[in-house]
Amino acid sequence: MARPPLSPARTAGDLIFTSGQLARGDDGAIVAGGIEAQAERALANLVTVLVEAGCVPADVVKVTAWLTDPSYGAAFNAAYVRIFGEPWPARSTVVSALLAPDALIEVEAIAVRR
Repeated sequence: MARPPLSPARTAGDLIFTSGQLARGDDGAIVAGGIEAQAERALANLVTVLVEAGCVPADVVKVTAWLTDPSYGAAFNAAYVRIFGEPWPARSTVVSALLAPDALIEVEAIAVRR
């Protein structure tokens, strides 16, 4: 698979902006198992990018998520609350059928490096 022309994260002052994270496994393929497995993996991939940028989930102030079906909201929320605590990051959730093939979710974040 060709690598897309993007950075996993970029810094602007104390802010960290991540690129959208899909539910890709170590082999680069989208994980099987439906929305539950994909939400867990996409968020785990997001945490990996945040840690590599010097942040942790508690540093996240804004999350944007794309789901291919509005019925996936509950499964996404269940995974989300295992990663993020109160005070919750601000969040936008968008329904879009135009994600990578086989992807049900994509998630990105803005964090403040402390």
